[in-house]
Amino acid sequence: MNPKQLWKNCLAEIETGISKANFSTWFKNTSIIKEDTGIIYIGVPNEFVRDWLINKYHKLITKTIADAYENMRAVEYTITKTEDAAEPEREETPTTNATYVNKELPLKDLYINPEDNLNPRYHFNSFIVGAFNELAYAASQAIIDSPGTKYNPFFIYGGTGLGKTHLIQAVGNTIKDRYPNKKVHYMTLEKFATDFISSLQSNKANSFKEKYRKYDLLIIDDIQFIGKMEKIQEELFHTFNTFHENNKQIIFSSDKHPNYIPELADRLKSRFAAGMIVDISQPEYESRLAILKVKLRELNIDLDPEIVEYIASAVDGNIRELEGSLNIIVCQYRLKNKPLTLAEVKNLLKNNMRPKKNMAIKDIVKIVSEHYKLEEASVYEKTRKKEIVRARQVVMYLLREDFNVSYPLIGQKLGGKDHTTVIHSCLKIKNDLKNDPQLLQELEQIRIMFK
Repeated sequence: MNPKQLWKNCLAEIETGISKANFSTWFKNTSIIKEDTGIIYIGVPNEFVRDWLINKYHKLITKTIADAYENMRAVEYTITKTEDAAEPEREETPTTNATYVNKELPLKDLYINPEDNLNPRYHFNSFIVGAFNELAYAASQAIIDSPGTKYNPFFIYGGTGLGKTHLIQAVGNTIKDRYPNKKVHYMTLEKFATDFISSLQSNKANSFKEKYRKYDLLIIDDIQFIGKMEKIQEELFHTFNTFHENNKQIIFSSDKHPNYIPELADRLKSRFAAGMIVDISQPEYESRLAILKVKLRELNIDLDPEIVEYIASAVDGNIRELEGSLNIIVCQYRLKNKPLTLAEVKNLLKNNMRPKKNMAIKDIVKIVSEHYKLEEASVYEKTRKKEIVRARQVVMYLLREDFNVSYPLIGQKLGGKDHTTVIHSCLKIKNDLKNDPQLLQELEQIRIMFK
């Protein structure tokens, strides 16, 4: 690979997709400085450009390089002086970039070892534990203390951006450090499936089995896509049995509970249930506040406590959204080179936060009806059948809690019910959620369908 030519080709492609002003501002003094085991290192002139590229253009950059270089595994950014880099127009203090570079891990520590495929950045020292993930964390610690004998398999599920990958890779990194003789490997289901299909095409099925069954800990991410892959399910079933019989640990992550993975074989559901299935939900306010404080400490940035508390209360989505909002504020902080006011932060978040969910009531009814395997029309009918009443109450609760639809309008749209009936239904679901984990799981699965 010729890094200079590769980046030249990528820049030509990127330039066609963004404005001339943005291209000139953010890509002018960048270059590919090296490639190592599939990781592409892009040199940038300063920390501000680095943060902006990560926040605004990382997906575009990653896709463009991947299209041009099939061996790419990841993209990293590092502050450096490129050969043709011009001095930045904004005057910076002499220590700004030096301080930032010193905070960076040495490049060798950023490498993803192709043997285990683990990201060395994922460790428990940067993992925030709160009510939203404490059970998953506690189970992971038990596995680390006794891998292969407790909670095997370990199945974590939850929405996107909630820290599942961080947690399962942190388990892998910790076991690798604590037990040097144990072989650990992390992969996505897509990679497992690709390797399996390739082994069949090249008549090397035995080599595939030997490759994956030599590990003491196998971590498979994004298992939810296995639903319609019958051959992959069969191979995973046999792989799991081999691991279990030999007291070897296997860990899965998914965006949904195994019972809700379409067309998943009953025998796999049974295997998953035999270990530990635990969910990670969205972080509550206290956890969001703790996450923000840790990120600010890592960035060596001081924000007014009132501002940090406002961010934690205003951004109530997943961790990825929380970090994205913080990145925007930090970029503005560095650009202005002075503390931001609360009014400025509110304005930044107002312009950059995703809009609230907006769906038609009939679409909510359709999703809930499909989840409970009911006819849509039955939700609108005047009936006291238990299963239909529960589905209708769930619809009312979601319309009120997630979409802020008024009680009278909900009643009007769902068969002309009185608003007091809607209030009662919402309170019923809210109270049931306190003592019914199954209902909580059902709502999580339904909410995934809203995205």
